[in-house]
Amino acid sequence: MSQMPIGGLAKATGVKVPTIRFYEGIGLLPEPLRTQSDRRIYDETAVSRLAFIKHARQLGFSVDAIRNLLDLADHPDRPCEQANRLAAAQLQTVDAKIGQLEALRGELRRMVEAACDGRVSDCRVIEVLSDHALCEQDHAESPGT
Repeated sequence: MSQMPIGGLAKATGVKVPTIRFYEGIGLLPEPLRTQSDRRIYDETAVSRLAFIKHARQLGFSVDAIRNLLDLADHPDRPCEQANRLAAAQLQTVDAKIGQLEALRGELRRMVEAACDGRVSDCRVIEVLSDHALCEQDHAESPGT
């Protein structure tokens, strides 16, 4: 099994060195082995685990959800029910964000279509941004997003 320094792990996974250190610090990646000169060294297991974390982050999973998913991956004989629940919860979060983005797009489209060629005092964009009550849809972020 080949071993590589942190820069090699970064290159192999496309994850920046500070992010790798962060994941180690919060326990998503185990502490690596160290050389006699105290340099971190990683193996293919670290590459696989970091690729898993990166992909989960790309799909929008939270750090806590990733921690749970990694624990499940580390215990392959356990039932998959919790992984399914985590994925379903993430899908629900994504659906809510899509709804919010669609509302944002609608409001921005209305603002753009109502564009004026006159002075700023008659500008629909400025008017709507100054008074949220002029919006047709609630596009504000929901608490916790």
